[in-house]
Amino acid sequence: MSNKQSVYNCSFIELPKVLDNSGNLTAVENFKNIPFHVKRIFYSYDIPGGEARGAHAHKRCHQFLIAGSGSFEVALDDGINKRTVMLNRPFYGLHIPPGIWAAEQGFSSGSICLVLASELYEEEDYIRDYDEFKAFCQA
Repeated sequence: MSNKQSVYNCSFIELPKVLDNSGNLTAVENFKNIPFHVKRIFYSYDIPGGEARGAHAHKRCHQFLIAGSGSFEVALDDGINKRTVMLNRPFYGLHIPPGIWAAEQGFSSGSICLVLASELYEEEDYIRDYDEFKAFCQA
């Protein structure tokens, strides 16, 4: 696998929305709505104002982020280009392939960041130091 990903490989995917007077429903299916098989799901919530989450990259893991409630920004970095996107609708998600530094920031009150991941948790897959990330991008 090439370590040379681009922030422009991070794509928004609109998820199906089933409208109903009693509330809407959105389903996510492996390889149908997202381009990988989900092995792990987690979410962040009760994030204090001004705090950021993430600020790391993955060597192998794909992630798909959804604003389950509220809104937040995702700052993306491929070692050369930077791009910031907003997530604020629960029927849109952001696919982040491996090799992209991502940080979630600017959380609104009551926001929930839902993450679907292609891999189980493995600390060795994380790049948490930005200088190590830059070296990884150039490998």
